[in-house]
Amino acid sequence: MTSEMKQVRPKKNLGQHFLTDLSIAKRIADTVDTPYSDLPMLEVGPGMGVMTQYLVEKPRSLKVVEIDRESVAYLNEHFPKLKENILGEDFLRMDLQKVFDGQQFVLTGNYPYDISSQIFFKMLNNRELIPCCTGMIQREVALRIASEPGNKAYGILSVLIQAWYDVEYLFTVEPDVFNPPPKVQSAVIRMTRNKVEHLGCDENLFKRVVKTVFNQRRKMLRVSLRPLFDAAHPAPENFFAHEIMTKRPEQLMIQQFVELTNLVEEVLCVRTQNFDVSQE
Repeated sequence: MTSEMKQVRPKKNLGQHFLTDLSIAKRIADTVDTPYSDLPMLEVGPGMGVMTQYLVEKPRSLKVVEIDRESVAYLNEHFPKLKENILGEDFLRMDLQKVFDGQQFVLTGNYPYDISSQIFFKMLNNRELIPCCTGMIQREVALRIASEPGNKAYGILSVLIQAWYDVEYLFTVEPDVFNPPPKVQSAVIRMTRNKVEHLGCDENLFKRVVKTVFNQRRKMLRVSLRPLFDAAHPAPENFFAHEIMTKRPEQLMIQQFVELTNLVEEVLCVRTQNFDVSQE
């Protein structure tokens, strides 16, 4: 496999960094075995199949999705076993319901670093289909996803993903095992769906609240929440008197973000009702 590495040229515009260390490729491929060892797998961005060669040997269905035509041609030639299961598409545009006819699957890959967050937001939107997601991303992003409250790395990705998934930071990967070597360290993580079925608040508002307060992460909530309201319809001052308002976003656990979202919704609903009455 290593001698064939030069056959596909890594493309900067696609953020391609081909993994050349086979032992690490096997370690990443084996992360899909826990805890859902019977579900089919979808590998994103297989490149020249350095991970695919280990995934394809597992006794379960595998499909791979690759946007780079040159890589698709290479995979078709070197992985005849996969035949119709090499999808030359953009993962971010795919209808994931159709991949395995609505069946759940494990998502894995050596993800392009510049779109890894978008990949995980898509995972969140399809969380009922994806009970487990593993793979390699930029170490800085992995630390953010796995971070706990009170940590500088704790932010939007931490909260939105941990609301629905348990996150494990598995191991770090150094730049010298790639062609070309990235300028950053990489890391392998696994995200497994937790037991939460409903957050207990409006999910879209939850996302808005989380993103809004982390946009001013160093400020207390009584300041960072204000952009959710407007000058014509400000939040009542007693809203900002709640004890939680003296905290900063990185201090809040998931459940506290849920409670905060419900507080915000109460104000927005009252404001909307008052606005409706004034229109009649």
